[in-house]
Amino acid sequence: MILYMPLFRRCATSTTLTQLHAHLFITGLHRHPPASTKLIESYAQIGIFESSKRVFDTFPKPDSFMWGVLIKCYVWGGFFEEAVSLYHEMVYQDQTQISNFVFPSVLKACSGFGDLSVGGKVHGRVIKCGFESDAVVETSLLCMYGEMSCLDDACKAFDTMPIRDVVAWSSIVLNFVQNGQASEGLDMFSQMISEAVEPDSVTMLSVTEACSELGSLRLGRSVHGYVVRREIESNASLNNSLIVMYGKLGDLYSAERLFENVPCRMTAPWTPMISCYNQSGCFQEALNVFAKMQEFKMEPNQVTMVGVLCACARLGRVKEGRSVHGFVIRRAMDPELDFLGPALMELYADTGNLRDCHKVFETIKEKTILSWNTLISIFTRNGQPEEALLLFVQMQTQGLMPDSYSLASSLSACGTISFSQLGAQIHGYIIKTGNFNDFVQNALIDMYAKCGFVHSANKMFEKIKEKSLVTWNSMICGFSQNGYSVEAITLFDQMYMNCVKMDKLTFLSVIQACSHLGYLEKGKWVHHKLIMYGLRKDSYLDTALTDMYSKCGELQMAHGVFDRMSERSIVSWSVMIAGYGMHGQINATISLFNQMLGSGIKPNDITFMHILSACSHAGAVEEGKLYFNSMSEFGVEPKHDHFACMVDLLSRAGDLNGAYQIITSLPFPANSSIWGALLNGCRIHKRIDIIKSIEKNLLDVDTADTGYYTLLSNIYAEEGTWDKFGKVRSMMKSKGLRKVPGYSTIEIDKKIYRFGPGDTSHSQTKDIYRFLENFRSLVHAQVYDSEPDNSIVGTSKFNKENNVVSHSEKLAIAFGIINTRPGTTLRISKNLRVCRDCHSFAKIASKITGREIIMRDLNRFHCFRNGSCSCNDYW
Repeated sequence: MILYMPLFRRCATSTTLTQLHAHLFITGLHRHPPASTKLIESYAQIGIFESSKRVFDTFPKPDSFMWGVLIKCYVWGGFFEEAVSLYHEMVYQDQTQISNFVFPSVLKACSGFGDLSVGGKVHGRVIKCGFESDAVVETSLLCMYGEMSCLDDACKAFDTMPIRDVVAWSSIVLNFVQNGQASEGLDMFSQMISEAVEPDSVTMLSVTEACSELGSLRLGRSVHGYVVRREIESNASLNNSLIVMYGKLGDLYSAERLFENVPCRMTAPWTPMISCYNQSGCFQEALNVFAKMQEFKMEPNQVTMVGVLCACARLGRVKEGRSVHGFVIRRAMDPELDFLGPALMELYADTGNLRDCHKVFETIKEKTILSWNTLISIFTRNGQPEEALLLFVQMQTQGLMPDSYSLASSLSACGTISFSQLGAQIHGYIIKTGNFNDFVQNALIDMYAKCGFVHSANKMFEKIKEKSLVTWNSMICGFSQNGYSVEAITLFDQMYMNCVKMDKLTFLSVIQACSHLGYLEKGKWVHHKLIMYGLRKDSYLDTALTDMYSKCGELQMAHGVFDRMSERSIVSWSVMIAGYGMHGQINATISLFNQMLGSGIKPNDITFMHILSACSHAGAVEEGKLYFNSMSEFGVEPKHDHFACMVDLLSRAGDLNGAYQIITSLPFPANSSIWGALLNGCRIHKRIDIIKSIEKNLLDVDTADTGYYTLLSNIYAEEGTWDKFGKVRSMMKSKGLRKVPGYSTIEIDKKIYRFGPGDTSHSQTKDIYRFLENFRSLVHAQVYDSEPDNSIVGTSKFNKENNVVSHSEKLAIAFGIINTRPGTTLRISKNLRVCRDCHSFAKIASKITGREIIMRDLNRFHCFRNGSCSCNDYW
């Protein structure tokens, strides 16, 4: 039989191996256990497992070794369930004593199959057979428990080992690192050294990975130094691991030195170096390494090409990307491989070629779950959520069940288009399948928040015991984007108290919440904290801070942040322009716009909307017309919002006919914001005749804008046309719309207080209402008298007046006067437009109390001093 061994090694195809098998059959050697065992192994090595099983089944009495070889072959092929089944058959027949050779393969099959109960029974059989002292078997037990995340069982098995060699120690260190416990893995490594067990290169692979996971460059350098001092054999795998470690830890210099010092270019770690540059954002350098690779005639593998494609995508080099795609085709690399096809799809998606991305997907004959997930994610990210959801359904019709990534991407698509019904169905599927990992839970929070179901999102958040940074960010962002600013800040404070490390997204969300509330002191504190976190020079954060200070009434601080920006984007300029516009400083707004043009930045549609809005609030009609007419010069097409600003500009100025002419000449049907702007102008200038002439148009507007219907119904109420008032309110009811509840917030002693209309929940409610009654009596004979709220139907004049008294702005002002020293400036924010009555009230309050009252409503700032407002009653 020994003479046949070289022949077995040369049989690399099914034809030659079948010929050798026939020869053994003719000579009768196939009945010899060594020959049949070698045939079983050889067929498996070329992927013909059916022939391996047939040889085994035709052998009269297979011994334990032959059973073990067949089980090992199935494990090689990834047929873990079949391997476990063979083991059960072997035990059931009980015709032979199981050798220690069998157990490592069976234990590997258990971990691959993910069946811990079977693994436990195999462990029991190991003990029964007396192999608990066998180093190889015990190490296999360690690996099985580690791969199934049963670290307690792995530690117990490790502790009972009579002799713990370097292989056992390496396995237990690896178990901890692979299960996200890098610190404990390093502790085991230290214990290993203290017990005088010399680590090898395999041990150091796990240790370098642990340093990467912990993000500790100091530890990483110490480990590298240990490898050099102990002269541990530095093979290709260890070199690669060290380069990857330095790349993840941001030490490119050390990674490059390691790469350059490899003595033989033929074994140089090209692929890890490309990966290292990509991780550090040095994409051009990654392509340079690939070019050098070609100079040395080195053949790249699929992993190399994934790194090269990633670099092309990040650089936006579609031409080079296509060349690399051609290179892949010429080298006959299979795009159906799990990682290469998706990498090509990502390349075309990142360079704006979704059609080519879809073509790559279509060329993949056997589409894996990863291919589907990649395309679903790409369509979701690129603003095509409907197509993403169609793909999600198609994938399942092809017999592929969604995994956590499919579910997360589809939930994100549902959130983008507020498709809460499908999102809830996917949630039900997740509950049914038990697919509740962190990734999916965070996607559920995000989906419910984007669909406006904040309470459902918060329920999901509360159920998660171990909350990651992404979980905290998802919920804070959900609160902030849905107007639950107080809750967002409260959760941020809770996160801070729990010492959870924050990132840029955390600060962006809480800064947005401070902006909504006008919470200046909290905003300053957050600004200080982000500087401490080393996030000082970030254009997104600086823009958010500029917006926050502007909306908190601190233009000087806003401009200070703006001036310190190293690079100002169009978004930064637009935010600063909007800030000046909200404060009614039209000259400063125009000056800033001209500075932006001088710096070479072209305005976009958002910039024009802000400057047109500023012109409208300042009554700068001619300037507004000038900017509107200049939009085409910058290639900006006017949209609904721009026309709404122009209608508002002319309507406020009293040119209602001109405003109506704009509406009649629109290239598209007017929406609620455009008609609403005209309505507001008619209300200001008491032009009910115009409203009557366009009444049909007003009532035919199909919108979910509650502000529009509220404005229209209030106008009818003021005129006493209750039948039309009722008709508008009935339209709202039939559409399931409710009037957006107004609320006001005031900041006192670094705390924010919130008041709704008629609010009686505050501990000082009696004092607040007593103050308002006394105030009304005090000024009743003077210039101010409250205007009854005529929108309250079926109520006496006395009750209507009381309703006006309890408006949220007045409650906030009264609370501020009661709880601050005389002369203290009051800062109030209103989520809706301030009503005329509250505007008059604030003017009188500023005069009588000698205070400055700064109020920000939905549209602009009002600074009340000595009985007058900075808006000059033009708002």
